Amino acid sequence: MATKRTRKTKTKPASKRAKPRASRRKSASNGKASKNGKTTKRAAGVAVSQDESSSTDSNILERLGLVGMASIERVVLAALVTGDPLLLIGAHGTAKSYLLSRICQALGIKWRHYNTSLLNYDDLVGYPLPDKDGKLKFVQTPASIWGAEAVFLDEISRCRIDLQNKLFPIIHERRVQGIELPKLRYRWAAMNPPPNDDNDTLDSEYLGSQPLDPALADRFAFVVETPGWADLDEQQRREVVTRSNASLEPSATESLRGVVEVGRRLFPQVYEELLPQLAHYIQLVNDVLRVASWLRKGSAGSSADGENRIALSPRRAGMLARNIAAVHVASMVLEDSPTIEESARLALRHSIPHRAEGIVVSELKLTTAHREAWRLAELPALDSSRLLATETDPVRRTRMAGRLKGLKKNELSSIVADSIASLPPGGRHALAIWVLDNGVAGRLVAAVAEQCGALAAAALVSKGTDERVHARSQRHELWKYLASQLGRLPEKSGDTPLLTNLLMALFVSDDLAIESDVDKVFESWRSVRRRCRVRLRAKSTRSRS
Repeated sequence: MATKRTRKTKTKPASKRAKPRASRRKSASNGKASKNGKTTKRAAGVAVSQDESSSTDSNILERLGLVGMASIERVVLAALVTGDPLLLIGAHGTAKSYLLSRICQALGIKWRHYNTSLLNYDDLVGYPLPDKDGKLKFVQTPASIWGAEAVFLDEISRCRIDLQNKLFPIIHERRVQGIELPKLRYRWAAMNPPPNDDNDTLDSEYLGSQPLDPALADRFAFVVETPGWADLDEQQRREVVTRSNASLEPSATESLRGVVEVGRRLFPQVYEELLPQLAHYIQLVNDVLRVASWLRKGSAGSSADGENRIALSPRRAGMLARNIAAVHVASMVLEDSPTIEESARLALRHSIPHRAEGIVVSELKLTTAHREAWRLAELPALDSSRLLATETDPVRRTRMAGRLKGLKKNELSSIVADSIASLPPGGRHALAIWVLDNGVAGRLVAAVAEQCGALAAAALVSKGTDERVHARSQRHELWKYLASQLGRLPEKSGDTPLLTNLLMALFVSDDLAIESDVDKVFESWRSVRRRCRVRLRAKSTRSRS
């Protein structure tokens, strides 16, 4: 009996880490498998009692009359927990304004709704007047921001640039003209989809909805696309019609307030416990996003040389850590034993500001990046697969891939093709020569091997030309400059005949237009050739954005 009493005494203080099904508590687990299999890799060490957890089954927004919002419910709740800025992107009629107005009603908070396309700054802050002491004060109006607990900036993509700049401190710092807004907790905004390749401005019904300035978009922690009519099933569509303008259910209001209250209590501890793991994951996911091409070609933000990548700013990286922890807290309150990996995936999906800038981000590829980063986090720091997946330099990446004998043909071919495409003329030819010289071409799919062969042949095979050009024409001036640069090459250098062949081939094929094109080929060739000769070593330290 003494043994049983000892065990019982030890169990009680450890109940915060007990398995959810056994203890009726919900916790972020520490990575060791539980009976229900819903565990995560690192400990949050926080539990939610049954009394604190939501009595609903992840349908709080629906009970508030917000039908079809299940996919974004936890993100919205996470934003309510942290109070970090939230931006909604969606077509007209997708309940963006209705979502935020119902939440404010349910929480009983004082809020302001501004149509920023029509807004003047005086409407926002009131009218400045000096008081008897000579200090400047603002004459408040019923619509001014002073005293508001929440502010909703609608149509922010149609806002004048000068006014957008004045909104920065409100969104980011809760300040106006350097004056703190102590009561302001929530800063929300909404916009229609900005123009992109799938939304041509000439035919778009959202003509006038412009991409947000990247600096402004980066101030919003959560960037959420609201579900449209096509995303709703038949039952949800009927409910949208029948439940519009329905009164708030007291139980739904109580549930929302309870989730927010418990979430605020739990967030600091969960964030602190998860931060080391999240910092590790965010570094990796940022590297993976930078390496891979995620943007649709030709979309806003893509460059001509194929540098179609997403890079998270240092500010965004910090926001993402908070977002993941907040989404996980919301999930802890709403369900049994949520996984940190799923919370990270959901938070990442709704934390990319590029959508507000008119950049098309593939959901599938974003999910793939998340899964790859989560997998890499399990590997040792110097594991070859991990180093390869996070290497951003195309030359080093190709050389590392060429050394991995177990790499599949399709994976190796994709790495080589992407690396060559990311380099300018001269550099891509030099890398193709390295691929052939080191026996990598034989491990590639036929199409990529042929591409490398054609690029290498431009430098390896001599090409003459018989062309008449008009004196003092642009073509003639280009030829004279090309000849002068070739004449400066050292005779005994092995690269001299290769560069001569390459520049002649580019001249004949009209790939050189002006003198600076010649300089760029020289620079890129020499850079890649030098990097191909350097001994390949694992980097002990890496710079991270």
